[in-house]
Amino acid sequence: MVHRDRFTVVGRETDCHIYEGDGTRPIKEDDVRVKYRPQRVEFPEEIGGWRHAIQEAEERREALGEPYRWNNQRFAVERVVVTRGHREEEPVVTLTLQDADYYDFLTTSINLDRRQGNGLTLREQYLESRDPVQAPAFMSCSFGVNVALETGRDGRMLFSHRSAAVVGPNRSRWNSSANEGLARDHDLPADGGPISLYAVARRALYEELAVHRSDALDLELLGFGLDLRNNQWAAFFRAVLPELDEAALRLRWTRGVGDKWEHDRFAFVPADPDSVLGFLADQPAESWAPCAPALFYLALVRGAVRRAGDDPAARFEVEEAEQRVLERRGA
Repeated sequence: MVHRDRFTVVGRETDCHIYEGDGTRPIKEDDVRVKYRPQRVEFPEEIGGWRHAIQEAEERREALGEPYRWNNQRFAVERVVVTRGHREEEPVVTLTLQDADYYDFLTTSINLDRRQGNGLTLREQYLESRDPVQAPAFMSCSFGVNVALETGRDGRMLFSHRSAAVVGPNRSRWNSSANEGLARDHDLPADGGPISLYAVARRALYEELAVHRSDALDLELLGFGLDLRNNQWAAFFRAVLPELDEAALRLRWTRGVGDKWEHDRFAFVPADPDSVLGFLADQPAESWAPCAPALFYLALVRGAVRRAGDDPAARFEVEEAEQRVLERRGA
């Protein structure tokens, strides 16, 4: 049995496992290889019956004119493999995906603690009795791209609070600045080219925060994580808008945002480690999405390293700030 360690910050253990990355260096776009196999994810017979029941229920709601969950096309994660390059030992990540849809995702995500005929829950059988990183593809019908955004003109970090209208375990929680799940309709290039996680991050910023393609953007992929509570993979990005500030973004939002309904409030916090970690500590632990604290911590580390001329030892500035935050709060 393999137990994956859990990210801990400001004295709190989260349900997030950082699979790759420590924030000191980015993962280059060319070093992320997304392989897509157009093969439908397959469920064991009993779990397939759960999926059929979900589809029937949603179709019935739609026919009655009631609110229902739309079945969009997405991906199942077959595997995530990290190797090292020959020269600088830089990480090379290979992500292998299969076909899945939203009902596939619901089938396992809302039923992780449901008993099967064998007496075991999905969590017990596939996540706790073995390495969750090696879970079968039908257990991983979601891959999220999460972005921590900083405004360059006024040096603010943006925290977004998910709306109660959003379906899923992270509704009504503080989360990344913007996030999107990989979707076949949006992210699979029509010309047969490879899927780009960087492109998905840009889509998230546009759809949720009105950051346009014409805006100057400094975007870096910092790592990958696994939400051990909900069994969802995530990519962690840091983004800096050098020419925008809080006021400019808030003004844009008043004029319309594609997915404005996904968030019900925002917090712009000074982007220095003491302020960001203080904000993390001041919000109740249960008010955070599992992997959000890890994302913002890695973004802080990357910012410190860049300010120090790419000296990886600057990561310890963030650790020192964490100690100050704990001391100020009597922890």
